[in-house]
Amino acid sequence: MSNRRVDEDKRATLRRFAALGAATPLVGLGGGDDGEDDSSGSSDARDAIVGYVASTPGAHFSKVRDDLQLGTGETQYHLRNLVDDDTLEVRRDGDYKRFFPASRFSEFEQVALGYLRRDTPRGMLVHLLRDPDATGSELADRLGVSRATVSTYAKELDAVGLLSREDGYAVRNPETVITLLIRYADSFGSDAAAFADDAAELIRFDP
Repeated sequence: MSNRRVDEDKRATLRRFAALGAATPLVGLGGGDDGEDDSSGSSDARDAIVGYVASTPGAHFSKVRDDLQLGTGETQYHLRNLVDDDTLEVRRDGDYKRFFPASRFSEFEQVALGYLRRDTPRGMLVHLLRDPDATGSELADRLGVSRATVSTYAKELDAVGLLSREDGYAVRNPETVITLLIRYADSFGSDAAAFADDAAELIRFDP
């Protein structure tokens, strides 16, 4: 792919997400800090980040950078300013920093979104919402992972309040998890999209 095509693709991506970001309250209030020139390109990048995080809440730094085709320094600069001016907020998740629109999500929702952005935990939650009686071995078979992997993630999900292991496995606050899966299905994997398509039958989840 030529450099010209790469630049055109980058501009199209930025414009698409900038349209979402420009409509977000407070966006742009932190522009121009640290003496950096707040050019049109810089503004587009900042607005695109806001729009991207609004549609992909819980995305970590590398995903924001890569999906928007921005440089590392450029992404760091804008994310720092957007957090400083309270447009975005950041939550540490192990080795990741995950970004959210400020004051939009509860602590539980932020934790849930973080795990829904991981393939195996999301797969476990989706399968348990579909089949509350699924065992650890069944989850492992369906996800193509080891039983030990399922057990490890089950412990993590239990520790953060997303899963109960008292009598088999059960999703905690299932209505909230379902809502997040449906609302942001396009930003997750194909399993979430398929789940959203079947949401009408699952919205009255009763384990």
